[in-house]
Parts: sequence; C-alpha cells; structure tokens
Amino acid sequence: MLTSRIVGTGMAAPERTVDNREIGSALGAPPEQIHRLTGIRSRRWVSGHESASDLAVEASRRALEAAGCGPSSPDAIIVSTTSPDTVFPSTACYVQRALGGRPVAAFDVAASCSGFLYGLSVGDALIRSGQAKTCLIVAAEVKSAFLDKQDPVTAVLFADGAGAAVLVAEETMYPQRRGILGVRLYTDGAYHGLIRLPAGGSRLPSSADTVREGRHAIHLDGTPVFRLAVRRLAAAVQDLLKEFGLTISDLRQAVFHQANGRILEALGRRLGLSPDQTTSIIEQYGNTSSASLPMALDCAVRGGSLTAGDLLLLGAFGGGLTWATALIRW
Repeated sequence: MLTSRIVGTGMAAPERTVDNREIGSALGAPPEQIHRLTGIRSRRWVSGHESASDLAVEASRRALEAAGCGPSSPDAIIVSTTSPDTVFPSTACYVQRALGGRPVAAFDVAASCSGFLYGLSVGDALIRSGQAKTCLIVAAEVKSAFLDKQDPVTAVLFADGAGAAVLVAEETMYPQRRGILGVRLYTDGAYHGLIRLPAGGSRLPSSADTVREGRHAIHLDGTPVFRLAVRRLAAAVQDLLKEFGLTISDLRQAVFHQANGRILEALGRRLGLSPDQTTSIIEQYGNTSSASLPMALDCAVRGGSLTAGDLLLLGAFGGGLTWATALIRW
C-alpha cells in the first residue's frame, strides 16, 4: 500500500515580539485581562520588510533539513495562506524561486485557519495517486498587515508565522502502518460572514472608500465562532476516531489550531483530553491562522512529545466556516 508520512517539520516566526502591554496601551486594556480572555501573553509581528513567503521559506528550509532533503527534493510545493505576498502569482511561486528547487507544481490553497490540513490532504492525495514522491506543505501568514490595531477583538489575537512539513511516499503492508491514516475536510458556507476580510476582491474591489471605511481589516464575530468551533471540531474528532475504531485514550498527542486559549481549553474538556495529550503555543505566539497548527506540531516534534508509532490527531477550524481533522501514526 502506498502511503504518505511526515518526515520533517519546521517553523519560523518574526523577530519582533509584541507583548500585551504594548497591545493594551492602544486599547486601554490591562495585560493580564488580555491574557485571561485569550491565553496570549505575546505574539510576533513582522517588520516592514518581511512577507508571508519570507517566513514560508525559512520554515521550509528547517523542515527540509529535518527530513534530510535538499531544495530540489519536493515534487510539489503547497502553500496555505490567506495573507499572500500578492493576489497573483501565488505565494508558492515565490517560495519555489527562493528555495531554488526544480520547476515543480507550486500553488496556494486558501481555507483560512484550516488551510494546513487542506494542503496536507492535497499532498497526501498526490502521493497516494503516484503523482509525487515528496511534497512540501507550508502554511504562512502575515495577519498583522490586515489588522485594525484599535479593534479589541482582533488586535489582541492575530499574529505572524509559518510552519512546514515534508511528506514522503512509503510502501507499507503491515497493519500498524505509519503515516497519514486519514484527513477529513468540512465547510459550511452559511457562516462565511463570521470571519471575514470584506474588501480587496472582485465582490468589493479596493477603492478610496473601502480604505477609509476600514474594510481591508479582519472582522471577527467572536462569540458565535467560539461556539461553532468547539461544537463542530469536537464532533469531527469523535467521528474520525470512531471511523478508525479508536478512542481519545489511544492518542499520544492532539495538536489543534491555536485560535485562543479558551477554545483550546473548551475542546480539551469536551473531548476528555488530559493536559499531557495536548500541545499549546498560544501563550508565546498568538493566533497565526493556518500557520499555528504546523508551528505547534513542530514544537511538539522537537520537544520530544512524539515517538515512532504514536497516534497523533490534528484539528483546525477557521473562516468559511471551514474545519478539518487528520489522524496520523507517527
């Protein structure tokens, strides 16, 4: 059986650290109040010269190095981002150029905070179908460029960063095979307005009016997103485990999109996860949208939380509304 396995991970974050004191001074919010509401103490924001592709390239190089691969190894480069360098060409094109790899397939996916798992699903399908032997999956976001720094809902949450994973093809026949066991993707467009960036597309092109009205900043309806995220993602996790005849106790680690601390806590309680089964980097890095899951995964890998044969669950949700899960035997 042809399957795909993650053999290397990497992450990157800008040098600039923005703590709650700096954020709170503009909002009139005490640092501890921000931490209590979000679980975040600091986040990273780019300086003026950094873009999504810069962070993606750095994370990719670290993942390739961890995998023992060179820049010419990938047969496909898939970049998840909703904060691209440019509308077109794709951010993946900039990444491919900077890595100096072969002229292989390189393209973006846009599924908001679920984007890394959408990209992982595509890479897994390319490998299982025989179209690729090695895929580089990257999620890179520069959300600070799309924030209203006076908005208390979004300014405290979103941050910048990138995470990457190298997928390789493997032939395996034994029952306890390693690699990606399954990825499940979901969308409910009825909730598309809950997390949105209104202007800049063909529906509402950029103009002096859209800039003046603040329509190029992220808008988030926090309460309904919280409720939907916990309910939908928890149900999807339970469905995936049931499909494979597993329970929560079978999992070594569960790594979720780092949306905010309260959502992570609510997910853990609803699913019955113990603290040592979860990985969280929300306190130091904030919500880096689709990059948060692979960044947390890299921290778990490099921190020694996973060993060969462990069962790993990944889960994410984001604008669209999109959500996704993946089950992996490490």
